[in-house]
Amino acid sequence: MNPEEIQAVLRALAAVVAEHYVFPEVGAEVAARLIGAAESGRYDELGTPERLSEVVTADLQLGNNDLHLRLMFHPGEVPDEEDPAAEEAYWLRRAELDAGGVGRIERLDGNIGLLELRPLLYDPAHAGAAMTAALSMVATTDALLIDLRRCVGGSPEQVALVCGHLFGPEPVHLNDLVTPSDGTVRQYWTTPSVGAPRFGATKPIWVLTSASTFSGGEELSYDLQQLGRAVIVGERTRGGAHPRRGFKLHSHLEATVPVQRAMNPISGTNWEGTGVAPDIEVPAADAFTVAYRRALEHVLTLSSDPDRRSVTDEARAVLGAAVVAG
Repeated sequence: MNPEEIQAVLRALAAVVAEHYVFPEVGAEVAARLIGAAESGRYDELGTPERLSEVVTADLQLGNNDLHLRLMFHPGEVPDEEDPAAEEAYWLRRAELDAGGVGRIERLDGNIGLLELRPLLYDPAHAGAAMTAALSMVATTDALLIDLRRCVGGSPEQVALVCGHLFGPEPVHLNDLVTPSDGTVRQYWTTPSVGAPRFGATKPIWVLTSASTFSGGEELSYDLQQLGRAVIVGERTRGGAHPRRGFKLHSHLEATVPVQRAMNPISGTNWEGTGVAPDIEVPAADAFTVAYRRALEHVLTLSSDPDRRSVTDEARAVLGAAVVAG
């Protein structure tokens, strides 16, 4: 990139931050600081989009620590938000390549479900069928492990879809998104019908987290924790609660600008800057072992009628040996 291209990107970035950032006063300050740095020549010699993204992102987050506020480098072509058909095709292709965000699904010994969701909780329009199918497959297990250690974002609509399978038919209020620019509040609830068997509201759930768990992965963790529906096992998450919007500034550079803030109906706040604190804090590498052991202990409390005997025997056998980490 030559200095003229870099200056054009910086002017466009400052404009979208000033206009759209979730906290207008902060957005104006960040934009002014960015323009001042650009005019001083701070970025002129960076040369490549990738290097520019690294330096500018650090400057954008200076003081506010908002990890969603970024100049993001894309090795391929950035989807254009002003071309809905192209953007739709981009996200559909990404969801297809990632199996709808379902990284792993398994029935573990003891009739315990394991559902790993990564890298993103894709919008239901792109991955709802895949997610529903995965959740249906674990619906009849006696306990569930949801692995979000490598889940780094996603759609609040997909969070609501997942949660719909983990409660009963009565609607449950999960989260609100507040848009400061117009004062609107969008509420997210589970739905009475999910079109498939539910795991339900009573069987235990353990959610595995890491220091990499971010954004949509954090919302799913936080919503379930606040509602007392799951036990969080692992590490404190990264702390990004401001949903963002993407703006194409260059063929390989996208501005990601937070435009809303989450407000949980129970806590009255969110996990921005603090992350989701685990209920059981262990290194991420140990989270599976700890959660699986607790799930096996739960299975052994269930009725030992003849139809269940093989399941409890599996649980005893695994607890009698070392639990193998996933």
